[in-house]
Amino acid sequence: MQKIGFIGVGIMGKSMVRNLMKAGFELHIFARTKAKVEDVIGEGAVFHESIKDCVEGCEAVITIVGFPQDVEEVYFDTGNILDSAMEGAYLIDMTTTSPMLAKKIWEAGSDKGFHVLDAPVTGGDTGAKAGTLSILVGGKKEDYQACMPLFEAMGTNINYQGGAGCGQHAKLANQIMIAGALSGVCEALAYGKAKGLDLKVLLDSVSTGAAGSKQLDTFGPKILAGDFAPGFFMKHFIKDMKLALTEANMSGLCLEVLSQALANYEELAAEGYGDLGTQALMKYYEETANESFL
Repeated sequence: MQKIGFIGVGIMGKSMVRNLMKAGFELHIFARTKAKVEDVIGEGAVFHESIKDCVEGCEAVITIVGFPQDVEEVYFDTGNILDSAMEGAYLIDMTTTSPMLAKKIWEAGSDKGFHVLDAPVTGGDTGAKAGTLSILVGGKKEDYQACMPLFEAMGTNINYQGGAGCGQHAKLANQIMIAGALSGVCEALAYGKAKGLDLKVLLDSVSTGAAGSKQLDTFGPKILAGDFAPGFFMKHFIKDMKLALTEANMSGLCLEVLSQALANYEELAAEGYGDLGTQALMKYYEETANESFL
């Protein structure tokens, strides 16, 4: 596997493209706005004006786009991936999307002779840049094994989760954990501020104890610095939480912490904060207390 098509060269995708090129793969890319990917074109990626041109002749096609409707478009619209990819190609969707959609792509792709995997990632823009993403893979195990060189170029914690859709289920479980952990960080900072604590000292004090977490380490300092720039967009996290709640409801589960986190995030998105990072959840607690926590 040498010639790779890549669709979705955004915050995450751009770093993933770079790491694949560093590993020696030939990258062919498609993006709606060429100006936004001129940097990776200059580094060796071959730009195409259409998805059809991008994927033709590629042994593997990787997608990481924004929302389920975007996934539907790039795979199922006339002249796109399922109509244009090379016979026998590996089709790897790394978007966080619906497990039901992952199964739909697997079924349609398998009928056409493709090897289809759902392989969402976690680790954010930092992990994408460092090539240390966790990759959660669903599909046939032999297809997962065949694509390991691709995955190893982008991540370090790569695990087979089960059949089609299981990668997406694992990613939704990950997002459920994040919703609770990041809400806990923000609530603790709100409490500490209300009680007059030095929040920097508080973070330093608890980060190595039982309350320590990736969310605390990654976003605690950013929150204190007022840095709400997106490593992962709030609007995309809202999408993920909605997907998780839909799947939970189908299994008769009541996930109250997730439901509350989603409600808080949706309130912020309605106020225009959807393009900020997930750590901007702190703004919900600032508004509730009517004061800044910086």
